[in-house]
Amino acid sequence: MKQQKQPIAVALEYDGYNAPTVSATGMGKIAEEIIRIAEENGVPLQQDSELVSVLADLELGDEIPENLYRVIAEVIAFAYIVSGRFPVDWQPEQ
Repeated sequence: MKQQKQPIAVALEYDGYNAPTVSATGMGKIAEEIIRIAEENGVPLQQDSELVSVLADLELGDEIPENLYRVIAEVIAFAYIVSGRFPVDWQPEQ
């Protein structure tokens, strides 16, 4: 019988100035709770199993490593767009 994979979730906190930090991480029921809380609070979710496996190795409060800055910037941009939020000085391309 094939064993079902447990969900894994990692939450990041970003203040807009410093590198994002890991604010929550968990597997199974804890991951489900992280996802539930995010959904209840309108936090955009993105599924990326490879990225979450790298982030899950970090400790709570750790800044994301510099080699992940670009991919995390894309995740943050995605979150802003789906939330209808844009940086204060953002101007659409003409």
